[in-house]
Formats: sequence, C-alpha cells, structure tokens
Amino acid sequence: MLRGRTTRSITPGENVMTMLHRAGLLALLIAFAAAPALAQDAAEPAAATTETAEATDAAQATAAEAAPAAEAATAAAPAEAAATPEAAPAADAAPATGRIIFFRPKKFAGAALMFKIREGEEVIGMLKSGSYFIADVAPGTHVYAARSEAKDELTLEVEAGETYYVMATVQMGVLAGRPNLSPSDEAAYQEASKKKLEDMTGRKGRSK
Repeated sequence: MLRGRTTRSITPGENVMTMLHRAGLLALLIAFAAAPALAQDAAEPAAATTETAEATDAAQATAAEAAPAAEAATAAAPAEAAATPEAAPAADAAPATGRIIFFRPKKFAGAALMFKIREGEEVIGMLKSGSYFIADVAPGTHVYAARSEAKDELTLEVEAGETYYVMATVQMGVLAGRPNLSPSDEAAYQEASKKKLEDMTGRKGRSK
C-alpha cells in the first residue's frame, strides 16, 4: 500500500513575513559592516579638533612670550632715534686743524731767559723754563722761529687731526742764551711734565 505525499502551500502572508525577515537580516549585516567606518569618520574630526586646539594654544603661548620683547623694542626705538641726531654731527665733523704742543723742560741753565715763538711776524706763544703752550693751526707748511742772541727756525708739515710736539731748549751764548727748537714726541713731553709744566697757552707778551 503506497503512502501519499502531502504538499503544503505557502500563504501570501507567510511569504511577506519571510521577505521581511530576510530584509531585516540584511539590514543588520549592512549596519555591522558600516559601524567601523562610521566610528573612524567620527574619530577623525575629533582628532582634527584636538590638533587645532593644541596649535591654537601653542600660538597663543608664542605670542605671549614675544609680547615683552616687542614692547621692549618699541620702547628702545624712540631712545635710539633721539640719540642719532646728537651723534650724527660728531661722526660727520672732521678735524680742520692740527695741534702743536710747544714745551720747554725745567732746567737750571738758562732759567732766567724767556723767549717768544713766532710764525713770520706773528707771536703765537712764549716759553720760560718749565712751561708749555698749545697751538691749533691749519694744515700745511709752517715755519716757527725763536730768537734771543741768535735765531733758530723749525719747519713743520702739519696734517689735520694730528698732534705734534716741539721741544724748546736754551744753549749758552756769549751774552745770553740761544733758544733751540727741535721736533719731539709725546714720550719726551710726558717726561718733562713730571716736573709740572706751567700752561702758558694764550700768553704772548708784547709783540716785540
């Protein structure tokens, strides 16, 4: 005796439920697959926000550190600008004359004799034992003379801004001492100054 096969028909309602069930499973799979990407996308803006905040803080700190230096530079600028006009004339001004220091060491011989130093007929100074005077003259050739019983002359080539030294001495003569003028240097002048030379600058006596 053969058994018959029973066939069951799926109703439309069951078919819809099956489709919905499959659709739900598919949605869950898609959601699980997309979750890591969404998490990464959410993390990137947060990291960018953190980096931006750190950069902003660093920029603010740098500006705060630079502010005192900028204020100091701003405060110093007016002082430098004010000092420049005063310093400029000194830098621009060049010496227009040369300086000659005539000196006579203090010695017993000829101490009583005082004589004048002339350039041409003009008296520019006078010397006695243990004295000196200073003359500022124009650059060029100058001839200086001292005379008593005899006359002695000295020629100097003077340059602007330079200092020259002339030592005057007295040699014994027949009736009076004979003045002598010779080029010298600062060392000899300093040595003579140890005996406190008298400054006779501007003292010219009589014109004779």
